[in-house]
Amino acid sequence: MEKRILLAEDEENLLKTIRLNLELEGYSVVSAIDGESAIRVFEPGEFDLVILDVMLPLVNGFDICSAIREKDTSVPILFLTAKAEGEDRVRGLKLGADDYLTKPFHLEEFLLRVQNLLKRSVRKEGVNLMATYSFGSNSINFGSYEASGNGQNWSITKREAELLRLLISRNGEVVSRDEILEKLWRDDAQPTGRAIDNYILSFRKYFESNPKEPRYFHSIRGVGYRFTE
Repeated sequence: MEKRILLAEDEENLLKTIRLNLELEGYSVVSAIDGESAIRVFEPGEFDLVILDVMLPLVNGFDICSAIREKDTSVPILFLTAKAEGEDRVRGLKLGADDYLTKPFHLEEFLLRVQNLLKRSVRKEGVNLMATYSFGSNSINFGSYEASGNGQNWSITKREAELLRLLISRNGEVVSRDEILEKLWRDDAQPTGRAIDNYILSFRKYFESNPKEPRYFHSIRGVGYRFTE
């Protein structure tokens, strides 16, 4: 199936260059030259990747990212910016962006990042892209990275949210360790198997009334992990 990309960029020449090269790679591109247009065009499930310039007129890239994450927490987002400051990079990642590329950039690197982001996506046909999910007395807000359980509220990390969403989307199925590493750790240095076990232990502490006898988060020895509602 042809991948659809939303491209928001106000520099006309750069917009044309990026769009042409993406189309030559076989992608379908919908472009926007300002933030309001990007927000208006975006609909959950309609795009496989969003590329945002940070300094857009009307609405900046950070605010667009926030607006998109309120609707869709899984579509990959790539920021393009003329600023190289670490503070802006951190801000974008905290808002839910998946990658960040500073202008000027090499076109080949840009296309590789696009390709990698599309491979990384954990979007599945028919998966509910709701911002919140509740099970038992627990609740997870994938947009704000907040969760509640056992009478307490806390913040979860982006990776915790991604792992939770992956397991929940496969309710009742065993998700293998290899699949988790491929989809969530991506190009990062891959952790030991114990690292994933530690995430599951944390989820039990967060959400299980008795972590030693889990009702929701199960480890299947030698195979993987399963969420069962």
